[in-house]
Amino acid sequence: QVQFVESGGGLVQAGGSLRLSCAVSGSTFSANSIGWYRQAPGKQRERVASVGTRGYTNYAESVKGRFTISRDNAVNTVYLQMNSLKPEDTAVYYCNWVSGTTSWGQGTLVTVSS
Repeated sequence: QVQFVESGGGLVQAGGSLRLSCAVSGSTFSANSIGWYRQAPGKQRERVASVGTRGYTNYAESVKGRFTISRDNAVNTVYLQMNSLKPEDTAVYYCNWVSGTTSWGQGTLVTVSS
């Protein structure tokens, strides 16, 4: 069974940066497109970035130009570099497949203070 383990969250001031990591167990990592999702208090979970099997990336408009997703197939890990953080980026961040999301990990909390 695939497991997603997110890390790297924390408290940061507006304008700051964080780098999130997500380690994925199992042997199917390189064959799947994977994304970062977030869920803010009282809001639905949304996908903010994704990276395909060949490295093609896609971003939500709200994070475009500020966030960068990358993957390292050698260590089954996906990253999210977040720059110029805003208070509205405060959320629990998760990673999961783009197609056919499976069991969610615990996520990592990002809190951006104004």
